[in-house]
Amino acid sequence: MILIGENMNIMTKKYGKAMRERDAKTIQELAIKEKELGMDYIDLNIGPAGRIGEELMEWIVKTVQEVVDLPCALDTSNIAAIEAGLKVHKGRALINSISARPDRMEALLPIAKKYDADFVGLLWGPEGMPRDENERGALAAELMFRASELGIPNERMWIDPIVTPVNVQQNQVIACYEFMKMFQDIAPGCKSTCGLSNVSNGAPEHLRPILNQTYLIMLKNNGMMSAIVDCFDEDLKKIAWGERPDIEELVMKVCNDEDIDPASLNEEELNYYKTARVLLGKTLYSDSWLEL
Repeated sequence: MILIGENMNIMTKKYGKAMRERDAKTIQELAIKEKELGMDYIDLNIGPAGRIGEELMEWIVKTVQEVVDLPCALDTSNIAAIEAGLKVHKGRALINSISARPDRMEALLPIAKKYDADFVGLLWGPEGMPRDENERGALAAELMFRASELGIPNERMWIDPIVTPVNVQQNQVIACYEFMKMFQDIAPGCKSTCGLSNVSNGAPEHLRPILNQTYLIMLKNNGMMSAIVDCFDEDLKKIAWGERPDIEELVMKVCNDEDIDPASLNEEELNYYKTARVLLGKTLYSDSWLEL
């Protein structure tokens, strides 16, 4: 899988402060660490950024690419800031993101075309969050159609079906999983990605890794090509790189409704088994699901 490091985020205390103070040393240390830890892209999340967005994005792109040769994902809702980053980015950047709302497509697709950039096609439509996998499919088709009108090939698009917190919208977690089953049929040539850590937002901190890792297995086995992840989660990276086939096989048995005797599982296996059942809606979410 292609891994995009999520850690360069203005919402974090350390790196938000570094962005505001233009602390190049702290930013560059993280960029080097993300590369060392196996990330393929570095997500640069500067938030909306307002009036300083253009200057901040230009600065952080240059600062990161001074020390690593990785491509960046330009993560902001600020259109001018995205273009400012694209102007100085070395190689092909990834715009994160262009939603399926007419105003965002009209503003950002020509910019993606102009700079030959890849872009995350976020399946957020005019009415907001899609209700199920079928609405996701319709929004993906709209994004592909609008891009094709500008001569942008599907290969430039990374579809993001929107991962939501399991403790709030368990049905949406299932819909995202189901969408990935049909993805290659409806979006040939497109890549896929997601903000994986969203699935565990709001869960107790010690339970977040098992949720992220289990959901990654589920999406990966349905064809998810990429994910925006915590670069420090070593267990998750092993799964992404195919180094835990035993756990992947177990989780997919749960997904395929195969018979499993929980008494035959060791503690690690049982945790993945229980977590997969929660993510599939077979067990209602609670913060104590591993203890039940």
